[in-house]
Amino acid sequence: MSPNFFSNIFLWFLLMALPEIAFSQSDFTIQDVKFESQGVMLAGSILIPKTPFAAVVIVHGSDPVKREMEFAKRLAKEGIAVLTYDKRGVGESGGVYVGPSVGTNNIDTTNLNLLSNDASSAVNTFRTYLKDKKVPIGLVGFSQAGWIIPITATKNPQIEFMVLFSCPTITTLEQLRFQFYTNGNNDFWENHTETEAREHIKNDSDRYQFTATDPKTSLGTLSIPGLWLFGEKDIQIPVKLCIEQLNAFKVKGKLFEYTLFSTLGHNTVFANSTEPFDISIQWIKQKMLNNKKYKVLK
Repeated sequence: MSPNFFSNIFLWFLLMALPEIAFSQSDFTIQDVKFESQGVMLAGSILIPKTPFAAVVIVHGSDPVKREMEFAKRLAKEGIAVLTYDKRGVGESGGVYVGPSVGTNNIDTTNLNLLSNDASSAVNTFRTYLKDKKVPIGLVGFSQAGWIIPITATKNPQIEFMVLFSCPTITTLEQLRFQFYTNGNNDFWENHTETEAREHIKNDSDRYQFTATDPKTSLGTLSIPGLWLFGEKDIQIPVKLCIEQLNAFKVKGKLFEYTLFSTLGHNTVFANSTEPFDISIQWIKQKMLNNKKYKVLK
């Protein structure tokens, strides 16, 4: 029997054992959970590091998204406990998904409030699993979450910070006007000016007839810190207009901050660059570890 046979057998056993080895050496545990929201059972996963300094619930964008496990693992490896769940009507979660991919609009006030209730229920559930770990819970989200997170934070006083990747600070109708104007054209900003975009947002007729949700209404009542991460080439939201509105809040003393990435578009969190993610981790550490209310538990 050739030596290569034994080498191949050894390699086969090694490969079979790798997942178990990787998990046993991991700095966090993973546990599947289910929780109820508005009469519907939602399914997700909780990742808890050995010594978390903060915890977050991940809030979805507009797509029919299952739990964000890869992103959650990145956070957990940095010492952040995470609850991520399948969006309502997606994966193992009950209920009905309402969104553009099934031919309906998903940013009317009713649906945004429903999704905010889901996020709030996730926060309440998460706190029971953290048990004696006295760590702050925040919300991290993408895109559409820019409307959901502020609403959720006004409903649930357990939420102590928020991180928003490519999230609007304008109304839902204003965002739609801009999105229809750019029409998915990645070269939009090479052929249009900021002034033209703002004029269109201000004057264009609406294709949907529903009451607009304005995140500034909720943001104006919040005293928790928030970080927005924007890509300057974004064609889903008018970034400079959003930043202008955040600056107005900062003048009033709100603890809102932002970072603008000149080469990125709407996909700031899953871009090839890790800089937005890295900055968000640094920001959470700075805000939470400097808060005397909390300490890292051994």
